[in-house]
Amino acid sequence: MSFRIIKALVAKDLSLFFRNRFYALITVLGIVTYIAIYLVMPSSVDERLEIGLYAPVVPPVFEQISEEGVEIEPVESKEALVEAVIEGQYAAGVELPADIMEKFASGQKPQVTLYFTADAPEEVKDAVEFLIRELAYLQTGQMLAIDVSAEILGRDMLGEQIPTRDRMRPLFALALIMFETMGLASLISQEIEQGTAQALLVTPTNVKDLFAAKGLMGVGLAFAQAVFFMAIVGGMSSQPLIILTTLLLGAILVTGAGFLIASLSKDMMSVMAWGAVVIIVFAIPAFGIMVPGTISGWVKAIPSYYLADIVHQAANFGAGWGDVWPNLLILMGFNVAIVGGGIMALRRKFQ
Repeated sequence: MSFRIIKALVAKDLSLFFRNRFYALITVLGIVTYIAIYLVMPSSVDERLEIGLYAPVVPPVFEQISEEGVEIEPVESKEALVEAVIEGQYAAGVELPADIMEKFASGQKPQVTLYFTADAPEEVKDAVEFLIRELAYLQTGQMLAIDVSAEILGRDMLGEQIPTRDRMRPLFALALIMFETMGLASLISQEIEQGTAQALLVTPTNVKDLFAAKGLMGVGLAFAQAVFFMAIVGGMSSQPLIILTTLLLGAILVTGAGFLIASLSKDMMSVMAWGAVVIIVFAIPAFGIMVPGTISGWVKAIPSYYLADIVHQAANFGAGWGDVWPNLLILMGFNVAIVGGGIMALRRKFQ
């Protein structure tokens, strides 16, 4: 490979990219818009303790609760209560037996079941149990008027809550990176359609130089935008080296996707069509992070899941190399497959 030729090709591609008013405008507008959205969103979270209650018969004291920061909401069935707790709608669930008032009247101890998610903090579990016992005491005037059992259901983020805007950082970063997929694919498709790529291969430029130049431009643009955005919104304050490494791997991923889109496309319209599909699919994992519980395990088959998850864990929870290295390896594997497949597919079109 000739580095002088690669440098000239990169300069040419950057000039052509920013000469296209649509991509130049969207690139700048995207960065400004995402930063603005992030900055205007709330920087704190609502720490109210919301508890779901399933009770065929509700003791009067449960309807008169006035604890600050505590909300008890009735639920129609036990199944709905369990599902709501698993999905994070409530920090805890409380199930009262149908004969609770009769047992209170006879001096017996009714069995009250509490539902928690697997990662609910101990202080939350203790607080809910204390609250239920206190309500039972207010209802009966007797200490230890109930027996309490707890069931663990799934995962909850209470105690680890983060502002919604910080949850959206992986989505914004991924969107900035992914848009370069369409830009790169459009540039390559246009050069193939106009015969520019074939003409370049008649000169001392070879296929390796051409791919190196396209790859450097695609990776450079995507990486620079994502890093700039994360730096502005505070995404680099925790584990910056992990964030940088992940964003670089993400830039390589979308560059490979751009190669594949260009190999499948015949003109600008087909680039837009294929690009939109890829962007939507790649954005799904980030939406799952933004709204936990909405997406199941199948999302791990999407390469961008590992990019979004690493950024989320490192930026929001301070996850270290020991926590994220499996995801990094998987992301590298996807990169090798996608970039390799894109290069092989494009070689056919160049020839």
